[in-house]
Amino acid sequence: MALNNTYDARPAQQETAVGAGVQILLLALLGTAIGMGPAGWVTGLVFAVATWAVLSRALHRSRLSSFGAANRVTLGRATLVGGVTALVADSFESAPPVSVLVGLTAVALVLDGVDGKVARRTGTSTALGARFDMEVDAFLILVLSVYVSMSLGPWVLLIGGMRYAFVAAARLAPWLNAPLPPSTARKTVAALQGILLLLAGADLLPHAANLGVVLLALGLLVWSFGRDVLWLWRRSRMRAMVAAEVDEVLESSVEEVLVEATRAA
Repeated sequence: MALNNTYDARPAQQETAVGAGVQILLLALLGTAIGMGPAGWVTGLVFAVATWAVLSRALHRSRLSSFGAANRVTLGRATLVGGVTALVADSFESAPPVSVLVGLTAVALVLDGVDGKVARRTGTSTALGARFDMEVDAFLILVLSVYVSMSLGPWVLLIGGMRYAFVAAARLAPWLNAPLPPSTARKTVAALQGILLLLAGADLLPHAANLGVVLLALGLLVWSFGRDVLWLWRRSRMRAMVAAEVDEVLESSVEEVLVEATRAA
């Protein structure tokens, strides 16, 4: 009797389709409530389709048997981020209520730590889930940077673009792809980016205070990335030195064997 090892991706991918449907429903609610313009609609729909397509492909590659509770939480966060993205795009043409943008962003930030806890408690932590969570966080920071840059200047985009610049640099310098050790400081800095950008975007403080808040966020991020890059560079140099010493030992051993063989002959 032959075993059926065929992987069925439909159950997990059906949930990504549901997520896309919920994203469209959220856009419809926002459109009805605030009269969202074409820019917001188009951007939100593109986000929904892109999220569905990329996540479906990743699920098929990872061959997960089920989507998992933690990924459902992350997908819910992604839906909120899609709403924030649509509002920010709409803000280039009109002035959507800041309270709605702040509310969606605040819920997305609060849920940031929930998916990880759910994954650990249910024993369903996966590489895909961790990557999904990281990409949602990074994109939210990028969108918030775009929003805040409209009032403080384009330099704020350095915050949202730094992670993507790091990924691009890793293609040219593969040593940047090495795994980093766990770091509470790194996690804290990453969490603070969304909070500080949200505070500046809420426009509750004077302009000078908002400027100081965003400069603090940028300074912390530069320090965190700089520390990690320095650690990765030192690690790559150490590995290169060890490899060189191993090659030297092997070369010496080969020479000794050849000398002994010559003498024996």
